[in-house]
Amino acid sequence: MTTPPDTHYSIVIPAYNEEHRISPFFDAIDQFDGELIVVCDGTDGTADIVDRIAARRHDLTIRCLRFDHRLGKGGGVMAGLRAAVSPSVGYFDADGSTSIDEMKRLFLSLPSADGAIGSRWIPGANLRVRQSALRQLESRAFNLLIRILFGLNYYDTQCGAKVFKKSAIDAIMPMMISRGFEFDVELLWRLRKAGFTVNEVPIEWQNKGDSHVRKRDMLGMLAGLFAVRFGSRRP
Repeated sequence: MTTPPDTHYSIVIPAYNEEHRISPFFDAIDQFDGELIVVCDGTDGTADIVDRIAARRHDLTIRCLRFDHRLGKGGGVMAGLRAAVSPSVGYFDADGSTSIDEMKRLFLSLPSADGAIGSRWIPGANLRVRQSALRQLESRAFNLLIRILFGLNYYDTQCGAKVFKKSAIDAIMPMMISRGFEFDVELLWRLRKAGFTVNEVPIEWQNKGDSHVRKRDMLGMLAGLFAVRFGSRRP
């Protein structure tokens, strides 16, 4: 195994069956001084493509983590965060809805807080390509539920662009139980309960469609949220 580089920033990219989007994703990254950790837990050729990209993109530091079983969105992110050695870590989606420049901007917010999360629903956000009206309604309803269940006052917990101090992540990681799409909510909740500060930052975002989140995933997410909040599962 290659020794992880000495870098200030690590970004995790969960990449479940992303063989059709992973090459354009990296083509859009012209420069990044940190490491990019791609977590591949699917059944297609994503990991092989990432290895080929890493071999030719000497301007980027790319690590590919391969798993022969499905980790779930949260499980994949946690695997990448555990592997990261940088003092500042983050994660964003392989669909390219958020650019690397926006992630760099989020990292700049860390000196004043323990974390920074991108938001599509606060003043200053720039939605270049919007979701459908139904998806926007679902997002707003979901955030209302999160406010009621967890008391989190964020407007957008599910935007796939988040950065944190590694020390904060390491402190709450042993308590995490979520492995699915509810992972983001639990992560923010655990950080708040532990006394860490996470700011919500307006972001430039464009909907790329073809989401891996299906209706059954939404039901699983809701079940997972109730399990986290009311303790029906333990770490």
